[in-house]
Formats: sequence, structure tokens, C-alpha cells
Amino acid sequence: MKNFLYVIFLLQLINVQSQQTYIHCGNLFNSKTGKILKNRTIIVEENKILSVEKGFTVPKNENTKLIDLKSKTVMPGFIDMHVHLEGQSSKTSYLKEFTLNDSDIAYDALVFAKKTLLSGFTTVRDVGGRGVNVSIRNAINQGKVVGPRIFTAEVAIGTTGGHADPTNGYKKELIGNPGPKEGVINSLEDAKKAVRQRYKNGADLIKITATGGVLSMAENGENPQFSIEEIREIVKTAKDYGMHVAAHAHGDEGMYRAVLAGVKTIEHGTLMSERTMDLMIKKNAYLVPTITAGKSVVEKAMIPDYYPDIIVPKALKIGPVIQETFSKAYIKGVPISFGTDAGVFDHGLNAKEFIYMVEAGMPVNEAIQSATITNALILNQEDSIGQISKGFYADIVATNDNPIENINTMTDVIFVMKNGVVFKN
Repeated sequence: MKNFLYVIFLLQLINVQSQQTYIHCGNLFNSKTGKILKNRTIIVEENKILSVEKGFTVPKNENTKLIDLKSKTVMPGFIDMHVHLEGQSSKTSYLKEFTLNDSDIAYDALVFAKKTLLSGFTTVRDVGGRGVNVSIRNAINQGKVVGPRIFTAEVAIGTTGGHADPTNGYKKELIGNPGPKEGVINSLEDAKKAVRQRYKNGADLIKITATGGVLSMAENGENPQFSIEEIREIVKTAKDYGMHVAAHAHGDEGMYRAVLAGVKTIEHGTLMSERTMDLMIKKNAYLVPTITAGKSVVEKAMIPDYYPDIIVPKALKIGPVIQETFSKAYIKGVPISFGTDAGVFDHGLNAKEFIYMVEAGMPVNEAIQSATITNALILNQEDSIGQISKGFYADIVATNDNPIENINTMTDVIFVMKNGVVFKN
């Protein structure tokens, strides 16, 4: 009797494990070709795509779940390469640096992570915070909380007084002397140590602030802030530890140094010259434009007392230029990676970036590819995410309309599946 019950238990277990989901797709975006395929069935088993078949395949047994998206456009889950899940811009953002504990930040981040996933972004690259992002990544991976798959830089690396110096704007008694442990470097030895510290703390990649920035409490938003030797040491050490390097950069000299030294992505790229564009093409370095953030900081700089006074002129100078530079870079042939800087604006609005990229001259299909297959390649995940193909993770989203005909539909994702689990339908 016991053996009989055990056999029944095993059969039930096998049945649960092999349960399949059939998704009938009226339009299916092929991220490899950039074309829309008509009338396809995606078969999902557990967290992977088992196959993609022509026509609307009939489920084989009553245990199979059927999802009808025949009137929708289905795409791979989107990948945003520039987010900050730990926070979100507000009039009190700078005060919160002194009032919020890491546990408070974590609870906020959970809300932002869920919003991001439900807007269609099943994977993100978090490019810097206090380091709480590592714990959020782990909690999501372990199924404890809901959110996108996260690749994180943990804490960004800057120089003393630079954009990532966490004590900029503090009174003298609080400034102290942050070093490699906190992500602040001033030598080749510091550079090496800071990268290794990020690795020890659980980072997946390295983020540096190659130039000044808009939202830091420092006057210059575009000056170069690393020597080329320091960046080379960071890139070399990161490579030893299996990590790529992303470089925040608004000013041209700082980003030129970063590209020359071997960084993989340039974030923002606002004042990029043709010389730097040519070098990026030669080095296969990607521009992550963050147009949405540029537009957002201009809007908020117009609101009295929204930003501290030192930030307003930088926002009004840098913000309006990003979309124009993106257009020039795209036409020139610079590789483009989709990224938004969500957190500078409200999380969950990431898809507005698609609209701005198309406004600037990028075809819709290429914009979607930049947020799927291209970003998967940069993350070394080209065999697991960014495509709806056999063996890939079942990261699948859908919109009511065909984005090729109506790009605005990207801001209204009506279906989200991540790792085979439906989070929005």
C-alpha cells in the first residue's frame, strides 16, 4: 500500500512539473529579425520556452493552461540598462539621504521593483545606490518578493568630490574621507581595491562616474573626473572578475577617456563629439541615452525649490541636449542600448523612452531590439533572455496594439510573464 501511494505521489509530482502553458499570439515580435510574425503559439514549460509553433496549436490535455493573446502584440520582456531602484526623485530626495535607513530604502525599492516589472521590464541593470540593490536582487531571485531580474553595480565608483562621492554637499563635520570601500578613488591602487570591494559586496558589474553629473551637489556637471590610467585599471580589474564597466558621462573628454580605456557602455553621452562617436563605433561601445531622464530634469528644474539651487543650471543645460545627441549618434552608427535612468523620474514609466527614441529617428523595431536582444548581449545573457525562442526564459509581455503602428502602446503593457509566471494579465 505504501509503495502504491508513493508511485501516485511521484506521478502527481511529474504531472505538476511538466504542466505547460500555451500562449496564442496574434502578433509576435521576433527580436532577431525585428519583424512581426503572425499567428504563433508559444509553449512554456516551467520557466522556459519549450517551442514556438506556427498557427494556434491546440493544448494536448486538460492540464494545459491556455492564454489567449490573439488580438495582442507579444514581445520578449524588456530590459532597461539604467535604473536606480533604491529611490525616486522628489522634493525631499536630498533630505532622505539623512533620514532613511537601509531598511526604509529596501521597502521603497520593493514598490519600485514591482512597478518596473508590471510595466513590462522583466530585467534591469541597477547602476548604483547604497548597495541595498544587492539584497533586493537576491530576494527577487529567491522568490521572496516581486520584481525584475536585476544585474547590479551595487555602489558606483567616483573620485573625491566627483559625481559619485556620497558626501558632496555635506557640512565639513560630516564629509569625512570616503575611500575605495565607499566607492571613492584617487589612485590606481584605489581603483583596483574599489572594484574588488564591489565584487566582494555582490556586484554584477562596475559603474563609474567619468564626468560630473546633474543631480550631485557639485557645481560642474561635465568635467572629466578620472585619469585614463585610473579607468584602465578599473576596466582591467573588472574584466579579471568577470564584470563589464558602465560609465556615466555628460562631458566629451571624460567619455572619450572612458571609451578609450575600454568601458562597455556610456550612460547619457550628452555632449558627445563626433570624435567620441567614431571611437565608440570602433570599440563597439554602446550609448545608453536616458532621454526620459533628460526631459524629466528640465521639467522639475522649472518647479521652484524642487532641486537645490546648485543643480538647476546643470539640469537646464544638460537635459535638453540628450535627445538631440542620441539622434546624431544613431545616425552616425553608434551602437545603442536601451536605458532610461528610472528613479530620476517615476519608476514604471520606463517605456516612455521608446517614444522619445522613435521621435529622434530610430525605427520602432530597432528601438525594441535595443531593449531586448541588444541588452541581453551586453549582459552576456544572449542565450537566455531577450528573445522568444526555444530554451530561453519565458519572459513575455504584450500590448493591445502593434507598436510598429502605434508606439504609444508600449506605455500600456497588458500582459507580463517572467520566468514562466504570469504577473499581469
